[in-house]
Amino acid sequence: MNRIEQVFHNKKAFIPFVTAGDPCIEITEQLVLRMAEAGADLIELGIPFSDPVAEGPIIQEADYRALAAGVTTDTIFTMVTSIRKVCNVPIAFMTYANPIYTYGTERFMENCKAAGVDALIVPDVPFEEKEELKPYCDKNGITLISMIAPTSKERIHMITKEAEGFIYCVSSMGVTGIRSEISSNLEEMINLVKEIKKIPCAIGFGISTPEQASKMAAISDGVIVGSAIVKIVAQYGKDCVPYVENYVQSMKGACIAWQE
Repeated sequence: MNRIEQVFHNKKAFIPFVTAGDPCIEITEQLVLRMAEAGADLIELGIPFSDPVAEGPIIQEADYRALAAGVTTDTIFTMVTSIRKVCNVPIAFMTYANPIYTYGTERFMENCKAAGVDALIVPDVPFEEKEELKPYCDKNGITLISMIAPTSKERIHMITKEAEGFIYCVSSMGVTGIRSEISSNLEEMINLVKEIKKIPCAIGFGISTPEQASKMAAISDGVIVGSAIVKIVAQYGKDCVPYVENYVQSMKGACIAWQE
């Protein structure tokens, strides 16, 4: 069983997201370690990009802050390498096609493998174009995560059949952000996936409260939270680590409480 499979083994997973380099790379490293201690089952690290089309203003602004602070893809690889010396929490990079192609796809995947990155999520590469990345992922043992949304409909069957690791279920249309209401047809979408293939489904986009996490855990295998955490980082800056740790504890607790 690889690290991604272990994420969902006999439990509901909690998956936090932070933007690497916001407010600085040293704080990101601390955040990863403390979120792992607080119960995070997998951690998504966003590679900052100047045109993050899937992101709402909260994560967009984090990308701009990280880039202004001088973070680069290489400094993120160095940080993950350092984390791997003391922590085995699975790590997924969330990035866009442009930073990968600019870096060099083969070199990017080789460095992911060398640093100990487990998975890759690339929201602007549709299923139909995934062959631009997948052979490089396969060669280096990186799981390429597929995404589905309420509008995927007839494409769900095609995407699910070839999905690996877990399926990222986008809860609502539009960009990332905090929402008061989460889409109501998610259960139907997840049931359809499960009919096609036995693969974990994690729900992301819009979840911010323990109550929402508990509801989403009830119908899925995992809960992904980004904007709410990035907002805490923005609020407290270099003092954010204990606040994020407490938040992750409460959200993981909500996932566990549902199971009990």
